Amino acid sequence: MTDAASRSNGRRTRAERLEARVTAEQKSLIERAAALQGRSVTVFVLTSVQDAARRAIEEHNQLSVRDSEAFVDALLNPKPVNDRLRDTVRRYRERAGV
Repeated sequence: MTDAASRSNGRRTRAERLEARVTAEQKSLIERAAALQGRSVTVFVLTSVQDAARRAIEEHNQLSVRDSEAFVDALLNPKPVNDRLRDTVRRYRERAGV
């Protein structure tokens, strides 16, 4: 579908639905927050969820990059073998019969 076809009056058409059950307290809190921002509950919830989703994705990507960098660093700059590692390898070989 083209970008123009997916828009109606300059707005994207909303064809999908999300549903959630909330407590009366949660609903009241959300309605109050939306009112304080001068937004409808729908707009408030959608923008809040989108912001949270973007943050979650960004945090995941940052962790993935950091983990990748740590892995590469460990490969390029391995720690020297110490007595504890030698003992662990020896016990493994004894148990595995290698």
